[in-house]
Amino acid sequence: MAQTKIVDTAVPKRAPRTLAGTVPVTADSARAQIIAQYEGALRLMQEGKYDKAQAAFDKILAAGAGDMSERVRMYSTACSTQMVKSKNSFANTEEHFDYAVSLLNDGHYEDAREHFKLILATNDKADYALYGLAVLASMTGDSHTCLEHLTEAIRQNPRNRIQARADSDFQDMADDPRFTELLYPEA
Repeated sequence: MAQTKIVDTAVPKRAPRTLAGTVPVTADSARAQIIAQYEGALRLMQEGKYDKAQAAFDKILAAGAGDMSERVRMYSTACSTQMVKSKNSFANTEEHFDYAVSLLNDGHYEDAREHFKLILATNDKADYALYGLAVLASMTGDSHTCLEHLTEAIRQNPRNRIQARADSDFQDMADDPRFTELLYPEA
């Protein structure tokens, strides 16, 4: 009688994946805690909370990150760089507006929105910041918000109506009858 060899066809268990990449299976609770802290710090960084993320990364380094030290140090430095970058100082409002427009043109929509709103917080009559928010809303497909901001920008400065007529950034709004009515009320 021939013996039959039993072959295990079960799928081998894969190592868990985390934000840190594939992590080797380990029973070391200290390592697991460091990885959990690392993932938390990465989440903070992704949310733009660079000060809290840097503090978390520095705490991991102080606790001894082992083979993750270089990566943790790199992220801590990146957080520091982002914090310095976000603390720009501008000589005047026009310079601040130019910076917001450059962010918009580079596709950094949330950062641009934040700076336009900062301009408005210091000067609620800054029709150009409202115009910038209208352009941003048009570029991101938010027609309702675009119309709100553009309406207010035109109310504060009627020359914005003429500028908007020639502005290619509003091309996605051209088919909206509300937009046409706003730009050409005399028709």
